[in-house]
Amino acid sequence: MTQSPRDASLALLREHAFIAGEAVTGSARIAVDDPATGEVIGYVPDLGVVDTERAIAAAVEAFPDWSRSDPHKRAAFLREWARLIDENTEGLGALMALENGKPFEEAKGEVAYANGFLKWFAGQAERLIGETQDSPLGHVILTFREAVGPCALITPWNFPAAMLTRKLGPAFAAGCTAVVKPASQTPFTALALAELAYKAGLPKGALSVLTGDAATIGGVLTASPLIRKLSFTGSTPIGRKLAEQCAPTLKRVSMELGGAAPLIVFADADLDLAVAETIKGKFRNSGQTCVCPNRVYVEASVAEEYAGKLAAEVAKIPVGPAFEPGVKVGPLIEDKAIAKVEDHLKKVQAAGGRVLTGGARHELGGRFFQPTVTLGGDDRLFREEETFGPLIPVFPFDSEEEVLGKANDSEFGLASYLFTRDLDRAFR
Repeated sequence: MTQSPRDASLALLREHAFIAGEAVTGSARIAVDDPATGEVIGYVPDLGVVDTERAIAAAVEAFPDWSRSDPHKRAAFLREWARLIDENTEGLGALMALENGKPFEEAKGEVAYANGFLKWFAGQAERLIGETQDSPLGHVILTFREAVGPCALITPWNFPAAMLTRKLGPAFAAGCTAVVKPASQTPFTALALAELAYKAGLPKGALSVLTGDAATIGGVLTASPLIRKLSFTGSTPIGRKLAEQCAPTLKRVSMELGGAAPLIVFADADLDLAVAETIKGKFRNSGQTCVCPNRVYVEASVAEEYAGKLAAEVAKIPVGPAFEPGVKVGPLIEDKAIAKVEDHLKKVQAAGGRVLTGGARHELGGRFFQPTVTLGGDDRLFREEETFGPLIPVFPFDSEEEVLGKANDSEFGLASYLFTRDLDRAFR
């Protein structure tokens, strides 16, 4: 009998954290819900200071042997982990769709994307090299690349598999051990991946996955002098706070933070292509990615035409629960996310923007919002804040200088998009 996607997800759901490979529960628990229904799908332990310190100690204890292990052995582990993930693509995709809300097919695509990092870094583990330099005095200078030490890795809810493997892949390839704090909205994907890592032969102390209050666990990780590097993917305000907390212990930090990506369409562009690519870029994960176009600028002479074409196509996008066939846009992750979309929509309308399609919560109710296109109004809000939802605000512009000024007038980086047939303009 064929197993349903939901049943496949539940087969991998683990309601415990991992410290050095051992299952850890607790008296306090955090509920994890299905964004499509609001129903609780499971619980994870609400761990705190003592458990975090135990995980750090385990990472420190495991580090010497793991960092000195044969790189080919680490590569073999990464390949075996990738093989197990391939075998469990359906279940992992279903689990992610259940706790994140993204369409099932999209979730399975993320599992494959996540696995690509492990396969890549398995190869890199076998190519760790140093450098030899000649000194002016005729001496030989050798530079060796060594594992930096135990790492703290904090992952977001919007890509719970890909951001985990993108951090753990290079960490394990280099010989680092890790303590992972996944987002509380989507912990089950990380826990399932961790269990597969242990099955693939990872030394137990090399990985712990902690669930609980982010501020509490993050505070211990950033304060500990035993953690030598922190990698974080998430919002810019939290990234700033973590960087400040890491400063006293001089940790190395890697941050992938928020975005407010501009998408620019000039009058000479292929408008049909621009519309198709705008939709492809914007509505992945219901618009909840940091590289989604957050604001669209279109040359005034074609703004109405582009916006009309865009609205017509956006109106056709199927919205629904993750496991419904053909769905392209699912629910938003939590109630405050849908409230933010409503707030941004209200403000762009107050500034003169017109709703061309959508513009309200979806008839499905809950956290579903209609894919929405607006035209006109003030773009400043969208330069300063991520909407993180299925709203595309379109703003006409008159000159290249004007649009470049607006596109660059933002503290955010990460991504930008340009549609034009003029290569000189594109590379200016």
